[in-house]
Amino acid sequence: MTFFESIQTCFRKYASFEGTASRSEYWWFWLFCVLASAFLSIFSDKLGTAFSLVTLLPSIAAGTRRLHETDRSGWWQLIWLVPLVGWIVLIVFLAQEPRPNRYGSAGDVYA
Repeated sequence: MTFFESIQTCFRKYASFEGTASRSEYWWFWLFCVLASAFLSIFSDKLGTAFSLVTLLPSIAAGTRRLHETDRSGWWQLIWLVPLVGWIVLIVFLAQEPRPNRYGSAGDVYA
């Protein structure tokens, strides 16, 4: 999946927590959110913050779908609340290869 396809898919599935997301879909969207927020913050902190708030829900949804592809519940995202260790564990989970799962096949598209 390309950079622009990932962004388009994540915004199309804005609040969809069903199905799965490929690694490229998740990580390209994450990169877009970080870069766009940083770029907008150069001009205005309020603009950067507003963008971050607008992309919060699709980011959580994409993370949930990505964890589904590794056969984990989206609730595993809460592990980032554990200082240091939680972030590392979550990054490892999000970077893992897809596994057979109960949430659907890789790349399922829910319109």
